[in-house]
Amino acid sequence: MTLPSFPTLTSLPATDHPDLVGATVAAALAVWPGAGSLAVVDIDPDLADTAAMSEAYGIPMTASGNCVVVAGARAGDERIAACVVRADTRADVNTLVRKMLDVRKASFLPMERAVAETGMEHGGITPLGLPGGWRILVHDALLEEPVVVIGSGVRRSKLLAPGALLADLPGAEVVEGLGR
Repeated sequence: MTLPSFPTLTSLPATDHPDLVGATVAAALAVWPGAGSLAVVDIDPDLADTAAMSEAYGIPMTASGNCVVVAGARAGDERIAACVVRADTRADVNTLVRKMLDVRKASFLPMERAVAETGMEHGGITPLGLPGGWRILVHDALLEEPVVVIGSGVRRSKLLAPGALLADLPGAEVVEGLGR
C-alpha cells in the first residue's frame, strides 16, 4: 500500500510509530481498521499552526483539515462536537453546528479545556482519540482531497490521510457545507 504523502514531508506508517502521536491517538490507531492507510510526518513544532505549516512545507490550505471543538447546552445537557473543516474555510458554528447540536448557542470550547479533555496538545487536536460521546463532524469538501493533513495529538507531527477515509473515522458524520 502506498502511504499518503507530500513531496516536502517524509511519510511513515502511523501504526508503526505510536511515539510520534499523542497517547489517545495511538490508542485509537491501534483499534481502528482504517489506521493502516494513515501516514505520520515529523514537522517542526513551531510550524504546527496550519498557515505556518502550509507555507513552510508547501501544503495547499485545501489539503489541510482543522479540528475545532464546539460546545453548547440544552436543558443543562452539554453537547460537544469536534468539527474538522478544510483550512481555507471556517466552521459554520453559529448556524449549522448549533442546529446539529440542537442548542440555542454554540461556541468554541476554551483551548485549555479542549486540551485537558482530549489529552492532546494545542495545535495537534485531531478527530482520532477524542472522548466518548463527542460528535465528530467532517466537512464534505475534505473527502475530495487526495491527501489531507490533520493533527496527530501533538505539535511535532501531523497525520496524512486519504480524504475519502475521513468519512470512515470512528463516529464521523459527513456534513455538507460545514466549512464556509
